[in-house]
Amino acid sequence: MSKNVLVTGAAGFIGANFAEYFVNKHSDYKVVVVDKLTYAGNIENLKKVQDKIIFEQADICDFEKMKEIFDKYDINGVIHFAAESHVDNSIKDPFVFTQTNVIGTHTLLETAKQKWGEGSTNKFVHISTDEVYGSLGEEGYFTETSTIKPSSPYSSSKASSDLIAFAYKETYKMNINVTNCSNNYGPYQHNEKLIPHMIKLALKEEKLPVYGKGLNIRDWLYVEDHCEAIDLVFHKGISGERYNIGGHNEKRNIEIVKLILQRLGKSEDLIEYVTDRKGHDYRYAIDPTKIKNELGWYPKTKFEDGIVKTIDWYLDNPEWLK
Repeated sequence: MSKNVLVTGAAGFIGANFAEYFVNKHSDYKVVVVDKLTYAGNIENLKKVQDKIIFEQADICDFEKMKEIFDKYDINGVIHFAAESHVDNSIKDPFVFTQTNVIGTHTLLETAKQKWGEGSTNKFVHISTDEVYGSLGEEGYFTETSTIKPSSPYSSSKASSDLIAFAYKETYKMNINVTNCSNNYGPYQHNEKLIPHMIKLALKEEKLPVYGKGLNIRDWLYVEDHCEAIDLVFHKGISGERYNIGGHNEKRNIEIVKLILQRLGKSEDLIEYVTDRKGHDYRYAIDPTKIKNELGWYPKTKFEDGIVKTIDWYLDNPEWLK
């Protein structure tokens, strides 16, 4: 059978890194990329692999267009990244997140079901976030059986799309996995996100706004490690299973900001503490034991190395900070 895989949202941060990783590792696949090219999607992110992929600009909520693409390229595998993902934006305009993340995911699942038929072994991997679990205190970790308790319109929309994916597995016996990852960092990330945003402001000698006192904790995962994990789930993941993908690199937000300033040789006087975000989750941390035991994956990149590679990449590619 031909290997024709659809990667959605691959002009965005994680999707672009995955497309690059996947085509360089698997030359036997035809990779079709679908991206709407919203503000967070940049076709330049795919420049290195433009000759190895097929690109279609389209909205995943467009059912007729998705059916056309599935038929045109005989799609028999899906890796679904496309999503609105910035929490602050979800607080300001939540309906956009429901539309893209819930309706878009449902549209893709229904398209795949109609194309492949019930009980198909073709794989559909839905990429989600650890934010669906809500907030942790100082102790403990999210596991695949943690209670789903989202705090923001963004995380609620992702939790909803996770549940729709699992419903299609149970109802239509589709071969589906859901992955929930911790905070990613690395090349091609949009400068609305913490690390590139702080790099951008520091280089311009502007104030770096830090929510509250910057004590919120995130588990940081280098994007290439995440891509390797998704590839394993796509090829070896047990149907119907959720896999948590984490970096075991917990840092307070203020630590990240100070590391960036130190690397760039800038003063900590640039830090400006601002009113905390509404519903700001205190801590996220993932226990990746399940994916380690079942698929043999564990993050390879130490944060101390990954953050240096990331900062240096943005210094070498300043156009991504514009």
